[in-house]
Amino acid sequence: MDTTQLLKGVLDLAVLAVLKDEDGYGYDIMRRLRAAGLEEIGDASVYGTLRRLFQGGLLTTYVVPSESGPHRKYYALNAAGRDQLVRSGKVWRSFADTMEKLLDEGVAA
Repeated sequence: MDTTQLLKGVLDLAVLAVLKDEDGYGYDIMRRLRAAGLEEIGDASVYGTLRRLFQGGLLTTYVVPSESGPHRKYYALNAAGRDQLVRSGKVWRSFADTMEKLLDEGVAA
């Protein structure tokens, strides 16, 4: 099964979850997503998602100067982002439970 379409549907949730406990900059967030098992995630998808979540008021940003390269723009969850993470997490868990039941038990007649 091609996971590309699945990733599109849950990328917002995945990014919010990665930022739940620790702020991060673009490449760091992408690295954490890949380390969690989402190896097929594209750079442009992650950066586009970060921009969209920020514009949607779910993230805040701040810049950290770097002596060894360009400054890094960090993203952090704000209160609205944490609320969205909780809501989206509930929807995901309900959906995943339904899919598990379908796969394990099928549809009752």
